[in-house]
Order: sequence, then structure tokens, then C-alpha cells
Amino acid sequence: MNDLDSLKILDPEDLISGIRFSSEQGKIWFNEQRMLLIHANVMGQLRKELVETLGVQRAKRFLMRFGYHSGLKDAEVARKVRPHITKEEMFMAGPQLHAIRGMVKVVPTKLEIDMESGHFLGEFDWFNSYEADVHQHYFGHAEEPICWSLLGYSSGYTSYFMGQTIIYKETRCAAMGDDCCRIVGKPLDEWEDKAEIEKFMLPDPVAEELFALRNELVRLRDTVGDDSEYDYKIFNSIGQSAAFIKVCKLIKKAANSRATVLLQGETGVGKEVFARGLHVSSDRAENPFVAVNCACIPPELIEAELFGVEKGAYTGASQSREGKFERADGGTIFLDEVIELSPRAQATLLRVLQEGELERVGDTRTRTVDVRVVTATNEDLQQAVQEGRFRADLFYRLNIFPVHIPPLRERKEDIPLLTQYFLERYQTIYNKRILGVTDKSREALLEYQWPGNIRELENLIERGVILTDNNNEIEVCSFFPAFKDSGSAVGRVQQDGSLREEVPADDGDQEAWCERLLTENFSLESLEQSLIRHALKVADGNVSKAARTLGLTRPALAYRMKKLEPS
Repeated sequence: MNDLDSLKILDPEDLISGIRFSSEQGKIWFNEQRMLLIHANVMGQLRKELVETLGVQRAKRFLMRFGYHSGLKDAEVARKVRPHITKEEMFMAGPQLHAIRGMVKVVPTKLEIDMESGHFLGEFDWFNSYEADVHQHYFGHAEEPICWSLLGYSSGYTSYFMGQTIIYKETRCAAMGDDCCRIVGKPLDEWEDKAEIEKFMLPDPVAEELFALRNELVRLRDTVGDDSEYDYKIFNSIGQSAAFIKVCKLIKKAANSRATVLLQGETGVGKEVFARGLHVSSDRAENPFVAVNCACIPPELIEAELFGVEKGAYTGASQSREGKFERADGGTIFLDEVIELSPRAQATLLRVLQEGELERVGDTRTRTVDVRVVTATNEDLQQAVQEGRFRADLFYRLNIFPVHIPPLRERKEDIPLLTQYFLERYQTIYNKRILGVTDKSREALLEYQWPGNIRELENLIERGVILTDNNNEIEVCSFFPAFKDSGSAVGRVQQDGSLREEVPADDGDQEAWCERLLTENFSLESLEQSLIRHALKVADGNVSKAARTLGLTRPALAYRMKKLEPS
């Protein structure tokens, strides 16, 4: 067990160095988390409106939970900034972060902490509490302790490190006339009023009341037949952008008709998902949906796969079997990469579309099928017609109801929703609990141009989940290994995952510098080593200061320094 006297309290410089101001971008960063610099008086105004609107108890609950989540976030950062010390010593970053944020000066008076047994008892004095100041400004003398968000912060921060719910209570408060605020923290089970405390840590019932009202509104809308955008949510589709809603509306209209639908769009945009959505929205939903990727079937076998084959039709046809069209009878068939159909298969498909009839390969008997045909391609079929690679009459039959599915770069509002959807999927697959993505990662995902569209996003999320430890957020390097964070320069993630720096218009000197570097004896590793040594020299050996100069986090620089050590 550690007590206050035995714990080593580190210099807060490593925490302060993680704060970077990027005025060009209008952002403040604390490692990979975006921060805000807000007037304390504005927080006081918010507090006043919450009390007047929701009442004291609900305002208290809201602000405690607000602080709780803020404490959790800072605990995550503290663990990353100080990974090589004991958890007990790492815990002491919390009081330092409280002060760095300008919230309160924290003075520990008693601390008993044992990570293995779960024992915790902490007493702290608070000086210059911003919450006490703003409360006095708006409400005057307080009759009870009122540092609600600060209490929540301390509870969230400590709970993260202890792996159990730790609750603090304020026993003295400057807003009540005391010389300072004082808090006491211990596990939830050790408080006599545990049940009452648990109520404060749960979401406010006001949210449930609003949710109930929303559900009632939805029921009323359904009753009067309001045709809103919610009606266009289709099977397994995720999105809220205008481009997405437009496609959903077209699919909904097509589903109620018998027209052949041609889905157009780049590779990876989710054409099969929309095809399934069309099927389940139609009156054929109870019948089969058969998906075929025409590019995956050898040209000599594609007719047999689609339309069936009779025994002995060719070498290897040892038995008769039905094709995809017969299996889809009464339902929908989705032909992806339809441009890959052989000329004979194109002719047979045209007959199916015109007459609803087909013949198996090697058979003379005509079979009737009732199949809704949905096709897709990422090439220009009209151009293929002009080049003689695709039948013009078939193109006109397929192009009755064309739907263009926009690439992901044109519907970036959907990226956060898709990210959350894939996170939930791969957390389940890999049995992990991921807390989301960092603010820097979210920005990088929004900047990236997504040449592989939704499929590429899904692959990146899976990679991020694999590389990220439990109870952590996915950092940008897990998505884009070559990402370079310049700290202040505006950048854009390129297709290879690197960050392209936007240089000033007059970049002649930089080009000349690069030309001088790129001789035949150039070594990128040697250049990196030289830069690190020079930065450390300029910073007088201060690793945090050198890291800030290089635009790196302290752990990132420490890792690179370790590589410089002789093996």
C-alpha cells in the first residue's frame, strides 16, 4: 500500500508539453484530444441556466456527470503520457491536471492507495475553486457544498485508475465561507448513502422523458402517414447526409416498381447493401435474394452458374443443377460487375429480362422465372457499349432506373456514424472494449479522401481495434501509420496515410533544401537521428521541450530515442 509520503510526484512539464495551440486551424490540442479555452464566467452562466431550468438537483446531477467524463478523458491521457511509472504515481497527474486546466489548486492531505486490493482513501484541500467563485457571483452565499463538476472530475479520474467506482464528497466549501474546499474520496460501497449516490451517477430521467416524447412523436407521425426521411432508412444502411438520404429515397421508389435497377458507383461504396435494401423494401422481401459477383466466375462457366446446366452438357457436368436465376425465382438477383458477362451470357440475360424465360446449358427445355434484376458496375456501361464490349440493347434494359451511389468523400457527414457502427461490430468480434477514437483520429478520418470508400473505412476500423488496448481510444497512428502531426501546420491525410503539409506559396527554399538532401548517400534514419540530437541539445536535455519542438508527444520521442541507444 502506498501513502502520500511514499509517492513520487513528478514535474508537470510532461503534461504541459502535451498542450499545443494551433491558431491557424482554430484548435487547441492536449495530446490527441481537442480542447477548448472557455471563460469561467461563461461556465457560471451555464450553471445558472441549468439551475433555473432544471432545478438544483438535476443541475447538480448534470454537472457531476459532465465532470466525471472529463476526468475519465484526462486519466486516459495521463496513462499515455506517463507509461513507465507505477499506477499509484501516475494517479498523481490528476491533481496536476486539475491545476493545469485552471479549475482548482489541489493539495493532497491524506492518501491511501493500493491497486491490488482496491483500497482507496483520499483527502484533498482545494484552493481557488472556479466553481465556488462563479456560484458566489451568480447566487451569493451557498448553504451546501457546490463544487459539483470538480467532484465529478475527481470521481471519474480516480475510478479509471482504481478500476472501480470511487466517489468523492465535499465536506467543506469556499462558497459556504470556509477558507478552502475539502473533499474525501473512497469506494462507492463504503458510503452509507450508496443508493442515493448511485442515482446521481446515472443518466438524468429528463433524458428518458425526452426520449419517450420523441417516441410518441414518431408514433403520431406514423399514424398520420408523414413521409419523412426516417422512412428511407434501409436494410443495414448507415447515414444521415443529404447524398445518402437522396439515394435511399430513389431506392424506396424503385422498390415499389418492377423496373430493373442499375447501381453505379466506385468500388467499395456498398452497392450490395443498397441492393439488399431494395429487396427487403419490396413485395418480394419474403422470397430469396441471390447476390452474384460476375467478375469472380470464369467466363466459360458464367452461363452455367447463372442459368443452370444439364448433365453431360460439357466435361465435368456430372449432374444437372439449377442456376442462380432459378434459385432467385420469386425474389431478387443482384449481378455485381455485370460488365464482366460474356457475350453469350449477355444474350441470355436479355432474353430473361424480355421474356422471363431461360434454358439451362445443354438443355432444350424452356423454363419460366419471375426474378427482379438489380445490376451494378463501377465502370461506365455506356462507354463499354461504344467500345463494343457490352450489348447496346441489354444496356438500355438495365438502365431503366439508374441510381448513382456517391463515394464516401462526398458524404463525410456519415463517417462518424459508420465509424461507430464498425467499432461496435469489431469490438464484439475481437472481444474488446474500445472507448472510441481520439479527436485527432476523428479529424484524420474526415480529412482522408477514401479511395477505397466504405470498405476501406471498415478495414481501417478493424485494424484500429486490433492495435488498441482495452479501455482506450484508437489513436491516429493506428489508422494511418505514416501520419505526421506537425502541431501547427495545416495538413491533409494522403492516400498512403501520410500527412501532406500545406507549405506557403513561396516554397522555393524548401525545394532547394530537399534537393540538397536527396543525394545518393542520403539516409532518412541518419537525418532523424541528427534532428533528435539537435532538438535535445537546444532544449538542454529536456525531453518534453524537445518533443514539443519536433511536433511529437513525449512518449513518441522517448521511443525514437530508445532506437538511438546502442544495442
